[in-house]
Amino acid sequence: MPAPALNAALLSLTGALLLASLLIGPAGIAPGTALLALVQDQGATTLVMREIRLPRALLGVCVGASLGLGGAAMQGYLRNPLAEPGLLGVSSSAALGAVLAIQTGLAAAFAPALPLAALAGAALSGAAILLLAGPRGPSLTLILAGIAISALAGALTSLVLNLSPNPFAATEIVFWMLGSLADRSFSHLWLALPFMAAGALLLLRLGPALDALTLGEDAAATMGVRLLRLRLSVVAGVAAMVGAATAVAGTVGFVGLVVPHLLRPLVGARPSRLLPASALGGAAMVLAADVAVRLILPERDLKLGVLTALVGAPVFLHLIYATRRRLG
Repeated sequence: MPAPALNAALLSLTGALLLASLLIGPAGIAPGTALLALVQDQGATTLVMREIRLPRALLGVCVGASLGLGGAAMQGYLRNPLAEPGLLGVSSSAALGAVLAIQTGLAAAFAPALPLAALAGAALSGAAILLLAGPRGPSLTLILAGIAISALAGALTSLVLNLSPNPFAATEIVFWMLGSLADRSFSHLWLALPFMAAGALLLLRLGPALDALTLGEDAAATMGVRLLRLRLSVVAGVAAMVGAATAVAGTVGFVGLVVPHLLRPLVGARPSRLLPASALGGAAMVLAADVAVRLILPERDLKLGVLTALVGAPVFLHLIYATRRRLG
């Protein structure tokens, strides 16, 4: 499929799901009244639309685009369709920062402390990975460094939960780690958006370099690709986008893994075409999942990360099986 046609289709799907996200909710507001309340003062209806549904929908777009783009960049750089943003340990480290903010009471005393602590954890993770892997080490060292950082962050998070004397804090930690866009406001959006935008600018410019890298590092270097700059850009861009997404939405898995895998056959397996398509596809997937959690067991507060994992894991297993049959 031509890239412009695919991107246009994904953009239309994302727009339709954004509209659905604005119109669907427990308040039971009529569609016409809901849309009118976005531009005119309709009292409580305007409050619901502008302060609850609109920031939630926009965050869904930003979080999904960040995870999808980050996954496509990781798969293109490592030349491995099984790579995903969590491989760098950014998500685990961001979660650890948020957990520490909740456990120490900073999140209760200062609301932005939780996303700020998560962003700090993601930044430290990116710096540690670059330090451990080295500026010119092979891709394998980057993977191993990411696995080590992820395992350490996960172990420390479990330790905090294990030693937590406050059951209410432990419950809040667990629910936050399940991932959700509920109860998010524009303050969360404005906090995460600069990091997501900076990461997107870094990653979207890497398309030609990632295309060249498919021929191998030596061939890419002879074509003028600066491998050190490419590595720094990938790690910094993924850390900024995925760290910011985790900071405001918690852990939302499988988006960065499944979306690029689904779209790769449609773009001829070219990373330069896969990057923007994965950003749009990730936004559509998160919006669809967020709409679904409001329709499935709305009274039980089904978490976004739980639904993406329940749907994403079987889809990915099917893709693996289909790939094996095609190659066999």
